[in-house]
Amino acid sequence: MKPKQNSKPYIVFDTNALISAAILPNSASRKAFTLASQKFQLVSSKAILDELVGVIERPHLDKYFSAGNTRFSFLMLIAQLSENVDTHSIITDCRDPDDNKILELAVDVNAKIIVCGDNDLLVLNPYRDIEILRPHEFLVRFSL
Repeated sequence: MKPKQNSKPYIVFDTNALISAAILPNSASRKAFTLASQKFQLVSSKAILDELVGVIERPHLDKYFSAGNTRFSFLMLIAQLSENVDTHSIITDCRDPDDNKILELAVDVNAKIIVCGDNDLLVLNPYRDIEILRPHEFLVRFSL
């Protein structure tokens, strides 16, 4: 699916930031995710969602989920708040090939920001006029 014409700028979260948001309700990642959902249009792709599902189901994360904070409820929140977009770019600029999917999505939708904690992406900041920010940097910049 192509991105919709939207009045809000697009923003991409990497998998690690999303996992932190899911498992740590008071973390900078969760606060950045919440703020981003108000001021930006969250966007994702099949590749990113597949990776998120694979990571969030890992047994070592069991201790972070309870009846009120389930994996499913967080994945549903992502589905409700994110626009899912098919990517077409092929990018090989990141030193970690797994992170190229983040760049591909951001480029394809003309995202303004990537939120991540991944040094392999952060060293590329800015990437094709897309800012790459840590969650706490995003909060400082966009909080009232």
